[in-house]
Amino acid sequence: MTTLQVNERSAAIADRLEQRADVARVAVHRLGNGCRLIDAGIDVPGGYEAGLALAEICMGGLGRIAYTSLAIAGDQWPGVVVTTDHPAVACMASQYAGWVVQIDKYFAMGSGPLRAHARVEGELFRKLGYGEQAQRGVLVLETRTLPTDAVVSWVGEKARLAPASLTLVVAPTASIAGGVQISARVLETGLHKLDALGFDVTRIMAAAGTAPLAPVAKNDLRAIGRTNDCILYGGQAHYLVRASDAELEAITPRLPAVASADYGTPFYETFQRYNGDFYKIDPLLFSPAEVWLTSTESGKTHHAGRLDPDMLRASLRES
Repeated sequence: MTTLQVNERSAAIADRLEQRADVARVAVHRLGNGCRLIDAGIDVPGGYEAGLALAEICMGGLGRIAYTSLAIAGDQWPGVVVTTDHPAVACMASQYAGWVVQIDKYFAMGSGPLRAHARVEGELFRKLGYGEQAQRGVLVLETRTLPTDAVVSWVGEKARLAPASLTLVVAPTASIAGGVQISARVLETGLHKLDALGFDVTRIMAAAGTAPLAPVAKNDLRAIGRTNDCILYGGQAHYLVRASDAELEAITPRLPAVASADYGTPFYETFQRYNGDFYKIDPLLFSPAEVWLTSTESGKTHHAGRLDPDMLRASLRES
């Protein structure tokens, strides 16, 4: 247990977003059971302000996200720059979309700080050594369907919190805000892969990264392709790690997306090749295009991966 209070930090961001609902083009509803529901792109346009708030909520208020312009092989892409001094908590205990929210026909992937209170992913949180007892919780859902009272009650039961203590923020993949919060996962994908490779991510002291922003696609399936490609082929991540050079020399070449057997085609095509089954895709594909790991012991930086501007153009400029 710690005192970082990611739920309270994210609730404060949600409070500010509610106060600016008209400007940010979001809609705030109070469900019959008292849950605060913030729609950032389903029945409302949402936008870039909502996208930043959504991304910061996902990181439990422990990440800083800003818009930038990225120059990649002569192209200028709008993008995000993401930094955090608490990578394991911000990215893995909060931002990682590890909670499957499924009740009857409703399905969404849940991310955000409520995960650190509910801890339904027991093995992950035991490894992280992190948890908290929140008075109010915030969950982000990537979905095109607004959750009902029944869905919120299910979440509340799993999280051991009354629905009136919950804030759910929702946006579909094919929306401005939804696309922003996915590009802002550029650091999280690297941490998740390090964890999959058996590395203790609590040894990562700080992180900074960038990724392009995908144009809004014509549907969510196309958007899944574009948003993933922004990280797989355009994401860059720097990690400050408490590790020896020998450890980093061994793991760095395995970290970027290019190390995966499924690397090399737009993600939409990869997804189609596996008949839309995420679980058949090589899980080691999901990581930044290019990474740098700096040892706090020696100060030496280890590098692997590369940007792929041709793949970005093929993905982000398709119809």
